[in-house]
Amino acid sequence: MAIDFATLKHMAEQSAAVTQACGCHDARLLAWRPLPPASPLEPGQFQEAGSLVEDPYDEPTFKEYHAAGTQLQSDDAPIAPRYYPANRSEVVRCVQCGRLYLRYTEGGGYFTEVRLRALRPELLVDVA
Repeated sequence: MAIDFATLKHMAEQSAAVTQACGCHDARLLAWRPLPPASPLEPGQFQEAGSLVEDPYDEPTFKEYHAAGTQLQSDDAPIAPRYYPANRSEVVRCVQCGRLYLRYTEGGGYFTEVRLRALRPELLVDVA
């Protein structure tokens, strides 16, 4: 079952309150960023805390939500759970500090790439 918006907002607020120094926070994951193979961040550093995928048997939209003219890679792009790529994301927690991130796997013709973005409460929007 997917995390509802109120729960996601609460999780984001808890994450924003973390003040502990950590490599995940130093990585500046304000916008969607690939997790490169040589990254100091390890995939094992994060554990799944929930999912934003509403129905695992349904193909979610690739439509993005950018009401203010932002782009996917913009630091201030909204996080709209029903829109791409949030609608294909898991919420993951850093096991070292407890900060929360969104994670999804981008797939192209000949590659897959894990991407992360900080779960920031001020960017969450609940739009249909």
